[in-house]
Amino acid sequence: MSKARPFLLAMSASAALTAAAHAQPITKITELKPAELPSAVTALVKGTAPGITITEAQKKEREGRIYFDVEGTTPDGEIELDVMQTGDGAYSVVEIQRDIAWTAAPAEVRAAAAKAEKKVEPVRVIESKQTDGSVIYELFAAGVPKDPSLEIMVKNGQVSVLKEVWPH
Repeated sequence: MSKARPFLLAMSASAALTAAAHAQPITKITELKPAELPSAVTALVKGTAPGITITEAQKKEREGRIYFDVEGTTPDGEIELDVMQTGDGAYSVVEIQRDIAWTAAPAEVRAAAAKAEKKVEPVRVIESKQTDGSVIYELFAAGVPKDPSLEIMVKNGQVSVLKEVWPH
């Protein structure tokens, strides 16, 4: 065996480990019928969004966390609630999302996007209300429908462009 082969094998293994370390976390998604949601999740969703008619649901398992994405319609339009199962088995709403027009986003959010290092002309905007009172605006660029290209947070009157993907 040549001396180069063990070196190449070691380099290949190192490259594979590095790629795995930087890979996006894997999310296991299970489609659910609204009636298949745990009753505690349904009760929480209906208590949080009175008048909601649940139309779709998913169970997502990611990085040791369990979420239920619950979509529905209310008298005010379509919304999605992300419910996380807590360590004690209870459930907590972690965000409430709705699509909005870019022109409906607050002026300070649009200004922050214009000044951001990464320029995005959003074709879709999700307003995501968090349980801590902050609001995340997820901006999706044309041709990139899966993940937001830019996220902007408004919290306690302060506007900031997020450098990392919001965890929920």
